[in-house]
Amino acid sequence: MAHVLKLFSEPVEDAELLIESKEDGSKNYKIRGIFMQADVKNRNGRVYPLDILRKEVTKYNKNFIQQNRAFGELGHPDGPTVNLERVSHMITSLTPDGKNFIGEAKIMETPMGKIVKNLMDEGAKLGVSSRGMGSLNQKNGASYVRDDFYLATAADIVADPSAPNAFVEGIMEGKEWVWNNGSLVEAHVADLKKKFDVKKRRNEANIRALEFAKFLKML
Repeated sequence: MAHVLKLFSEPVEDAELLIESKEDGSKNYKIRGIFMQADVKNRNGRVYPLDILRKEVTKYNKNFIQQNRAFGELGHPDGPTVNLERVSHMITSLTPDGKNFIGEAKIMETPMGKIVKNLMDEGAKLGVSSRGMGSLNQKNGASYVRDDFYLATAADIVADPSAPNAFVEGIMEGKEWVWNNGSLVEAHVADLKKKFDVKKRRNEANIRALEFAKFLKML
């Protein structure tokens, strides 16, 4: 049976929005703050053990940030994969500070990035929300994230970081995901594909049997 994962979204309210003017009159738009926290029960009732979070952040730094492909989206995505059409920013750093992980992201000149810049120019309050996959252990009234945790992005930009979690849980966390040939797919899709592959193999076996039977009749 495939190992089933859930999609987690963890909003943070106190990210700092920065607009820096350059000598040529242009501006740099950035978001900086605590992107993730370890060993504390968050308002979703989940706890990320420090060793698990540190290990995954180290991998994320190596495989994404250092490769200039640590992207985030505007809004609440409905899956673990980053959609390049909705990318608004690139995470440029994610470093440990005690049990916090301090991140910084630069807003990009993408269609979604331009929307974020306009919102920042107008003084809009925005927050960030990390997105990851994993499974949970229940203990002491909290849900502890297990060592199968996978960090999809350190920060999506959201307009409602303090909003109720019903939307996220209903749309995102209500789905189950599995690894399939190196990619995350919805569990029911993977199950359908598995059934299709079995049926396909049976059909191929039946065709081979019929062909062999025809061959025997020709002898």
